[in-house]
Amino acid sequence: MAKFVFIVPPLTGHINPTLSIGAVLLQRGHEVAWISLDSSLAQRLPEGGKLLLIAYEENDREKQDSEKYLDIITKKIVYGIDSIKFLYEEVLIPLNRHSYEGVLGLLDVYQPDLVITDHQMFAGAIAAVNKGIPYATSVTAPAAIKVMDELPKVHEWEVNQIVALQKELGVGGGASIACSDLLTMVLTSREFFGEMDLPEQYQFTGPVINERAGTTAFDWERLKGFGKQPKLLVSIGTTFDHEHKKNFFGKVVDAFGHEPLTVVVVSDPALFEQWPDNFMVQRNVPQLELLPHLDAVVCHGGHNTVCETLTNGLPMVVVPIAYDQSHVAGRVVRVGAGLRLNFNRFKANHLKEAVYEILNNSSFKNAAEQIGRSFAEAGGTSTAADLLVGLTAGKAVPAAGDVGILNH
Repeated sequence: MAKFVFIVPPLTGHINPTLSIGAVLLQRGHEVAWISLDSSLAQRLPEGGKLLLIAYEENDREKQDSEKYLDIITKKIVYGIDSIKFLYEEVLIPLNRHSYEGVLGLLDVYQPDLVITDHQMFAGAIAAVNKGIPYATSVTAPAAIKVMDELPKVHEWEVNQIVALQKELGVGGGASIACSDLLTMVLTSREFFGEMDLPEQYQFTGPVINERAGTTAFDWERLKGFGKQPKLLVSIGTTFDHEHKKNFFGKVVDAFGHEPLTVVVVSDPALFEQWPDNFMVQRNVPQLELLPHLDAVVCHGGHNTVCETLTNGLPMVVVPIAYDQSHVAGRVVRVGAGLRLNFNRFKANHLKEAVYEILNNSSFKNAAEQIGRSFAEAGGTSTAADLLVGLTAGKAVPAAGDVGILNH
């Protein structure tokens, strides 16, 4: 049996897939640990998993700074290319610099056979190289790879940021090591990823969807009481909590407040004094359980939400805000599974028209179902676990013929 360790940033969308993979590895009799800055992760780990917490002295400025990363991302109003610059300069580079010594020390303590680093936790890759431990990479946001083709100048700038940190922390050379040459798991299907020629160590596992533990309260009887009218989920995820949120949901109210639709909204109910009668509003919903009961989704293009939506064969309207969301929205449109709107320019009538278009034109649902099938065929959690176990057993990464030039 082998010892695995996942190195994850304090971001739910990056952590959740590792919990699903780790649970399977634990069920197979392996040892699994997580290195993280997030002490609350201990409550979410699968049974038998171990948290290796990166800890600093209480008066250490780095610890105080490290606890602010998620809050920085949540509160920042930033769009497009500027969001990538902000993400690296104000979040990823400081996060990895502050994490590095902690990661290094915990690798000494745990002595894993294989490190699995998130593609944004390049401190994990640097530490693994400096310790001579083999590592694989988990890519939860495939746009990080696509940027090489779609925005080569942006990719070059990103690489320069990573390489500068590598040199600072003792790894020479001019190439980024953020993605492993041994195995880089891309958590989507090749059909949804799109056309790009990649080396064989890049393996498409399909989305790894974590079945969240615990029960989120939801009024299922009220949902059922709305009858057969179309049911819609509206969510812009947990990443954004700034003033533009109210403006967005105001347009949602204007678009659907008097329509023959049931609208489930993920938001603080206190955002408005009163919501329309056909709205169900709560801060958190049991999304995985809810999606099979819905007809369409309006979202911001977060990779996890999009994958969960497509897994259920649902069409969507995507309103990207920042980071990789524009790319994800572009893929949804390219494969025919939905429409996109501009976050800053769309009006309520645009949203209403787009939703009725995806509800009434069956081609959108058909395309969503096709991508959902491609996800299932890729294997998801079991494929990812098989690849990792294969590495520790000394097996080469499969020379997959499906990794070459892709078709969308």
